[in-house]
Amino acid sequence: MGPEEKGVPVRKKKYEELELEDGTIVRYRRHENGGGMVAMRAAVDPSARIEENAWVDQDATVGADARLGASCWVEPGARIGAGAYLATAVRVGPGALVGERARIGSRSHIGAGARVRHGAVISPDAEIQAAVHDSRAA
Repeated sequence: MGPEEKGVPVRKKKYEELELEDGTIVRYRRHENGGGMVAMRAAVDPSARIEENAWVDQDATVGADARLGASCWVEPGARIGAGAYLATAVRVGPGALVGERARIGSRSHIGAGARVRHGAVISPDAEIQAAVHDSRAA
């Protein structure tokens, strides 16, 4: 019988290290609000919620009151604006920008260098390429 079966809480690791293809080691820490993994070189506002199995890579930024759902992945250099909401399993490519208060539907992919404007609403399963997206209902 494992500890969780006995009613004993299991402590999660506070830090994780991953090795990239080029041999670089990236260290991640758990975000206080939600428990998601944030690279040491990422900037995430303390008020942002990063769900437990979401990841924010190095040199990425996440603004105040933003929310990253389960299984989200914010790649290196991407920026998530204040108050933005990323539903489950959203991937934001390297250098992409999700504007303030934008809403991104589940399983969507924001491509490398793509720009989603402030307040835009992106439907689930969308593929946004490296162009400015200004729709209210993609």
